[in-house]
Amino acid sequence: MTRMITIFVQEFRLARRNLWVLLATGVLTLFALALAFLGAGQGAALKADVLSLTAASLATLSVYLIPLIALLMSYDAFSGEVERGTLALTLATPVRRWELFGAKFLAQTVAAGTAIAISFLLAGAAVVLVYGAAPAGLAAWASLTASSIALGAVFVAVGLTLSAAAGRTALAAAMAIGIWLVLVVLYDLALLGGIMAAGEGVFASHVFPWLVLANPADAFRLYNLAALDAAPVAGIDGLARTLPFPPYAALGALALWLAGALALGIHRTKRIVL
Repeated sequence: MTRMITIFVQEFRLARRNLWVLLATGVLTLFALALAFLGAGQGAALKADVLSLTAASLATLSVYLIPLIALLMSYDAFSGEVERGTLALTLATPVRRWELFGAKFLAQTVAAGTAIAISFLLAGAAVVLVYGAAPAGLAAWASLTASSIALGAVFVAVGLTLSAAAGRTALAAAMAIGIWLVLVVLYDLALLGGIMAAGEGVFASHVFPWLVLANPADAFRLYNLAALDAAPVAGIDGLARTLPFPPYAALGALALWLAGALALGIHRTKRIVL
């Protein structure tokens, strides 16, 4: 445990200096503020809580930003050290490889979670100061923040796994961008194409919702939108209104993804050849 804490402290110091952390904080804060104040007029027209509306909009936007930020923060955690030769020095100590992976995961997750929490706290505080907030809006914002950190943790684990598997920074970067495109962009396009081709029927009512739940990004979005009636949504987002399973099943999907990514990442770390 002492070895793991030592590595965690070192990795967190490195992550804290990472420009991606500063960029993530700034980008998320700006987007959250933009969504809040641009959507304020719609909130007034609908007589809805602005903070709830912003949470609904930010849940959809976070699906794209948070996985990308987490992957960019973690893709070179192992491959970069392999290329610099520092991983061999680390593994020459009594540290176990699973401890190394666990410490890196915790450090990267805390760094990404700090960026998310600061961004959402600043944006949420600005909205509350200007427009006020109902208890439901505050609860939705807190739920969005917590689930966003969980989504970031999943993709940090995925990024570390890719880094351990690739062994080279360029390959790890290409794999990270590829997995982001598949899970965040192409997966939804394929599902939408499938449901348009199949129309109403068994696929739409019984298969499609579970395929959406199987994707960590979509599971995050469904969980947050299922509890919000602040704004009308359509497409995959609109599925949140007619879920055939409880919204908390989406949290279970995130937990399964995290457990699977951690297990695979530890396995790949043990197989790194220096």
